[in-house]
Amino acid sequence: MKARIIILVLLAVMTTGYAETFVTSETDVASLGTSFVGSEARPDSVTVDNEASQAGVGITPEMAIEAYRNQDYKRSIELYEALVASGLEENRESAQLYYNLGNAYFRDHQLGKAILNYERAHLLAPGDSDIRHNLRYANNYTEDRITPASNLFLTNWFNGVRDLYSSNTWARLAVIFFVLFIVCVALFLFVRMMAVRKAAFYTGLVLLLFVGIANAFAFSQKRERVRREYAIVMVGAARANASPDDNSNLLFELHEGTKVKIRSSDRNWYEIEIANGSVGWTPKQNVEVI
Repeated sequence: MKARIIILVLLAVMTTGYAETFVTSETDVASLGTSFVGSEARPDSVTVDNEASQAGVGITPEMAIEAYRNQDYKRSIELYEALVASGLEENRESAQLYYNLGNAYFRDHQLGKAILNYERAHLLAPGDSDIRHNLRYANNYTEDRITPASNLFLTNWFNGVRDLYSSNTWARLAVIFFVLFIVCVALFLFVRMMAVRKAAFYTGLVLLLFVGIANAFAFSQKRERVRREYAIVMVGAARANASPDDNSNLLFELHEGTKVKIRSSDRNWYEIEIANGSVGWTPKQNVEVI
């Protein structure tokens, strides 16, 4: 009996540490997507984070709304870019701000900048349906049509499921699953009925699997946000050469709005990889990191 109690105490201590490790005090970015104004948050509408817009930079929400509604998209862009440049954490980490900025760039016919900011918003709030819709819509206007490599199917499926929720939400789910797992362990250790013990045992195994999956999703999202290894082509035509040299052979050419993965860098060059697995070198000024 004492051994069983010790096991439960250890599991309870593990749960406490688990929660402190994964569920941090940072803004739950998944919740940002629910604060958009209106039922149709598309490129022809503007939504504004009131608190962030008044963050000591002399910009009010009314100024951004008025500029956008008057089709003064360049002024709207200036307002949102000023908020990003303000240095305030709530602005740099606001999915809604990047979403609005993407809308303004899209209406100003700056496709690369629009996709860049939609991608930044999606990175912060991957579960938001409006952001995903506008990102897909903007990508329809890109010139490049790249067929993904067949071995990326599982990766794309993993990322699709992972991006249903934010990293914090996945971490909280992992904690919940782990607590339920402890309940199953307690039932298995202390209940004498064989049917209950058997159900608790198999349910516990399933919950432990869910803990691992939720942790994998949370870790993957955190890793992607920290590493920032993807970029968007910002120029009309970007050369991808065989080596980081202007005189090297041209392998392929990309166009504004295409998403690439940064593999490495050498001086003023990035080694990039596109969805079909092709690799080449392009000058850093051709792309902007998400």
